Amino acid sequence: MSDFTSGFWSIYISIITVVSIIACGVLLQVMSTRKVSGSEAKTTGHSWDEDLVELNNPLPRWWIWLFYITILFGLVYLVLYPGLGTYGGSHQWTSKKQYDEEVAKAEAQSAPMYEKYAKTDLKQLAADPEALAIGQKLFLNNCAQCHSSDARGGKGYPNLTDMDWNWGGDPETIKETIASGRKGVMPPWGAVLGDEGVKDMAHYVLSLNGRTFDSLRATRGKEKFMTTCVACHGSEGKGNPAIGAENLTTLTLLHGADEPALIETISKGRIDIMPAQKELLGEARVHILAAYVWSLSNSPGAAAQPAKTGAK
Repeated sequence: MSDFTSGFWSIYISIITVVSIIACGVLLQVMSTRKVSGSEAKTTGHSWDEDLVELNNPLPRWWIWLFYITILFGLVYLVLYPGLGTYGGSHQWTSKKQYDEEVAKAEAQSAPMYEKYAKTDLKQLAADPEALAIGQKLFLNNCAQCHSSDARGGKGYPNLTDMDWNWGGDPETIKETIASGRKGVMPPWGAVLGDEGVKDMAHYVLSLNGRTFDSLRATRGKEKFMTTCVACHGSEGKGNPAIGAENLTTLTLLHGADEPALIETISKGRIDIMPAQKELLGEARVHILAAYVWSLSNSPGAAAQPAKTGAK
């Protein structure tokens, strides 16, 4: 009802609701009129098997009283809870208010469990089995929809179990990625390069990641690469974690590393969004989740070593 810009609709709905309830009561009163004793019962005109007729008798008294009770219940409900236009009810109940109260209650119960890990170094946390179990549950509830339950992702969604990261794979960078989100933009080059130019560029990228390529096209593509792509991906095509530019020398490219996928990416461009999770999960949960994600591509024994950077 809060979407209404005029009070008319609130009044309109309220009147229809109240009149409908009153009409039900009036109908019940009419239908509850008893047949005078000794008078002939009227029929509805329906008959079956020649002698089986439907009489127009009043409804059973017990059924009528049950109906009156439901009407009374409806009136009491409309006084206590929302139902009459913009009137909020005497209890001022809303689903959002109830949700917020339940979330606050759950937070109060679970906060101590998360807070005890909040100040622990991420690499140390990645070696704690209890913290990892909590992190895994957080991952399955909030991240598996995109990255899959095994964290290996899919086309357009990064594999979190390898060492290729677009924005950097050290623990603090992973935490920042989860908390604040990321937006990667690859501009479309189809209109600039043309179909043949796009294909040449694709074959140059194929030469970078070790796939079969056309050497002539790759040579022409390299010239175009050095004027259009080098600013983001670097002269060697190894990307730039500062801006999320992908490392083109690997086979784990986000949208595919074969010729058709590369042609589509270069021609049409890509926009990849990792939504921010800090507001939803809170600082303590993000901290544990970051430790779990880092552990997926680093064994507990690697906790003393910085994670390599590459492409997620």
